[in-house]
Amino acid sequence: MVTPKEPSRSRSAKFASARSRSADLKHRLHKAGAKIAGADAPDAHGAEHAHAHDHTRVMAGTAFGDEGTPPWHHMADGTFRNPRGSPRRSLGRMKHAGPFFFEMLKRGARKVEIPDGHVLPRDLATRSLEAHFIEPDDFLTWLGHAAFLIRIGGLTVLTDPYLTSNAGPAGLGPKRFVKCGVPMSDLPRIDVLVVSHNHYDHLDERALARLPHKSHVTVIVPLRLGDFFRERGFSRVVELDWHETHEIDGVEFSALPVVHWSRRSGFDTNKTLWAGFKITSKDHNLFFGGDSGYGPVFKEIGDQYGPFDTALLGIGAYEPRDMMKASHATPEEAVQMAVDIKARRVVGMHWGTVLLTVEPPFEPPERFRRAGDELGFARKDVWIMAIGETRPLCGWPSNR
Repeated sequence: MVTPKEPSRSRSAKFASARSRSADLKHRLHKAGAKIAGADAPDAHGAEHAHAHDHTRVMAGTAFGDEGTPPWHHMADGTFRNPRGSPRRSLGRMKHAGPFFFEMLKRGARKVEIPDGHVLPRDLATRSLEAHFIEPDDFLTWLGHAAFLIRIGGLTVLTDPYLTSNAGPAGLGPKRFVKCGVPMSDLPRIDVLVVSHNHYDHLDERALARLPHKSHVTVIVPLRLGDFFRERGFSRVVELDWHETHEIDGVEFSALPVVHWSRRSGFDTNKTLWAGFKITSKDHNLFFGGDSGYGPVFKEIGDQYGPFDTALLGIGAYEPRDMMKASHATPEEAVQMAVDIKARRVVGMHWGTVLLTVEPPFEPPERFRRAGDELGFARKDVWIMAIGETRPLCGWPSNR
């Protein structure tokens, strides 16, 4: 394990001063049946309410399953599937596989020309984060791809931590063409780590090894992904099925269905669940989309959980469509997702960081903004952030 570099004394003092205004975390389980395991002092964290997980747990009282029956997405063989009506990962995608991988090999050998303004200088990004962190207001920092640092309801949340170089094991796989927006050593202490699924560009094992304060962090993940974190030193781990909720200090974290899949090796396809997350404080309702194609499930989410103040949605890695439609949305589909879930503001993510597919790497934001115009969003409500940029979420009263 790599020993994390400590921030400077002044930076640590600033972060410590800011955190002293927040109460100690109180961990308790939502009545829906969220599972917490391995936490020390279980009586202090609500673990007395944890139940043993099995492969036939049911989800009652939702639009996606009837009471007393296994929910749709639970397969008899113990794997998971996408919501009803989702696009399928058809065999037709295989005809594109050879040309796709050949093209990706060629692109991987070329230098990516990065437009001015796409990445903030790291010293400026760090100072901006510090300035926001010492204030009590909510904010959002884009670290690149689907990794965000979010202050919401007094908690500091890190999403999908792909923070080191390669999206693959042992230094293999696609390599980032821009660094993490803020050095890991300069990140504040994380209260909650939210991970949408186990693909390497969303779950970075080397970043986890460098993440300090593991005994403090609560990890919230979809079903059957918890052991991955327990085996790597995290003691507070919550697994959620779709539509289950876990609450920490008045902030609710709900796992919601999205259109994707999971695999960490060649032998574990769809054995762990994938999810988006609703993160809700008394002032803000935020949707973190994780990784998803487009499907009718988003209209159902909007009807059941919307409206949302902010939606963080993937807008990249969408070509060729036959291969990607069941995994990643186009920019136009991402804006339609935002309409479906009744989001007031939409933030583009999952682009501009690493080459995963064959569309031009800086095409997504142009199409995203144009789609926002066409579907009636004000320009100020369609965000394309610079990597390393921090923006306040305050001033946007809850529309729930």
